[in-house]
Amino acid sequence: MLRKLLKRIVYLFLGIVVLLAAGFIMGYQSDILLDTLKAKYAPSPSKFIEIEGLQVHYRDEGTVEKDAIPLVLIHGTGASLHTWDKWADILKNDFRLIRLDLPAYGLTGPNAANEYPMDYYVSFLNRFLQKLGVQKCYIAGNSLGGALAWQYTLKYPQSVNRLILIDAAGYPMKSKSAPIAFRIARMPVLKNALKYITPRFMAESSVKNVYVNDSKVTTELINRYWELTLREGNRTAFVARLNQNTTMDDHWKNMHNITVPVLIEWGQYDELIPVEIAQQFHQDLPNDTLIVYSKAGHVPMEEIPEQTAQDARVFLKKKE
Repeated sequence: MLRKLLKRIVYLFLGIVVLLAAGFIMGYQSDILLDTLKAKYAPSPSKFIEIEGLQVHYRDEGTVEKDAIPLVLIHGTGASLHTWDKWADILKNDFRLIRLDLPAYGLTGPNAANEYPMDYYVSFLNRFLQKLGVQKCYIAGNSLGGALAWQYTLKYPQSVNRLILIDAAGYPMKSKSAPIAFRIARMPVLKNALKYITPRFMAESSVKNVYVNDSKVTTELINRYWELTLREGNRTAFVARLNQNTTMDDHWKNMHNITVPVLIEWGQYDELIPVEIAQQFHQDLPNDTLIVYSKAGHVPMEEIPEQTAQDARVFLKKKE
């Protein structure tokens, strides 16, 4: 009886091993060469600039009027500067637009230490803007980029004229739902597998998780998110960042110190950072306007770009 039980346990173990091996073989994805990705995702006006040992991918476009205040656009976790493509098309005749791939993402890739606390990102953004000669700016950020935007404003208030927060992170909260890649990246053992097993359907599922209208999740959109994830080092950086403390302790308690005009744009059906957090920003910021969009999720600047960009234009053009 004991021998039969042991035999069943051995067969079960071998079955699990075979399934894991099959999953690895079927789901394994090698890195995509950086030059291959550059050829596809860094056409003009893309440029690269060295910051702290990184070749940072960025775009500086739109109006070039003398002394024009630029609008700096900052993407969220797992994204890239391309998340702002439609905003750039809509707003480039009105503003100078600067956007970049943050360290750990897009074509910029990981830093040497593979550490990404928020104070690092704030310092990095300051170095980047200094190197471009930007002394004053408008700044807009989504998700992680929103947290970076408001925390940069807190640290360098003299550098920011107006602030736009789009489904921004920064407050303690619990997601109603998170993309599958986010969940796996925080799981023991499995998070290490994510560095090698990254099937395309995972990217598709993750993008659909942050959209409301699945019909807007195109093949091109899925491929972009997926392929840029496969840039050398990005998967390891993705896991590292999601397992690090990326907030600045209780800096959200200083939110009331942000006195520049703020526009808060939020998708009503955001399940990653629920709309209740928008209300928290609205409550704590002394000089803000809140707009909640009924047909958007976590990335309204991608999902409903015309409406969100127009609201941003009105806000930035408004006389003080």
